[in-house]
Amino acid sequence: MADAWTFEKQAIEKGYARIAGIDEAGRGPLAGPVVAAAVILPRSFRAGEITDSKKLTPGKREICYDRIYEKALAIGIGIIDPAEIDRINILQASLLAMAIAVQNISPLPDHLLIDGTFQTPLQLSQEAIPKGDALSISISAASIVAKVTRDRLMCRYHEEYPQYGFSGHKGYPTKSHKGAILRFGCCPIHRRSFKGVKEYFAPLAEAAI
Repeated sequence: MADAWTFEKQAIEKGYARIAGIDEAGRGPLAGPVVAAAVILPRSFRAGEITDSKKLTPGKREICYDRIYEKALAIGIGIIDPAEIDRINILQASLLAMAIAVQNISPLPDHLLIDGTFQTPLQLSQEAIPKGDALSISISAASIVAKVTRDRLMCRYHEEYPQYGFSGHKGYPTKSHKGAILRFGCCPIHRRSFKGVKEYFAPLAEAAI
């Protein structure tokens, strides 16, 4: 990351003061929620190892997560459950989770830096930044918070549904996860609209007719 503060500095030059980085985790899994985080960092925050969460080991993510929570000016979390994902689709669910994360910050940010190519439905100044989780320190921090938060949730679900191995694959479509679905069927946190899951509900619907 050449200058982790480039986008934040540009926003500051435009007169914005409370600049939040936004990212989500969990668009691709077959099970579990999608989780978004909004993070406002102080200008004195040092980047250190903070970067795109996908580039960090689980252990380093946990260390960075604790540091972000210790130093951040504000953090908001948004969580959308599998039923709502099925109802409105994963893209809309991701954007809604981001909006909720922002709304859980008080006072609200006055500018948003969002990972990806889509903006939130909020009436706030915002810009979408492709690959922003590797370009903006605020988005990088949000990506770590979202990822660790979701991973911890999936570990809790593992305690409830241990046969699926959620603590390992976190709901992603791994070979072991697909094998568990084939063997045990689906559980309440599986996303029924997703390929690899929806096929198991069709016979039930036909049987009910």
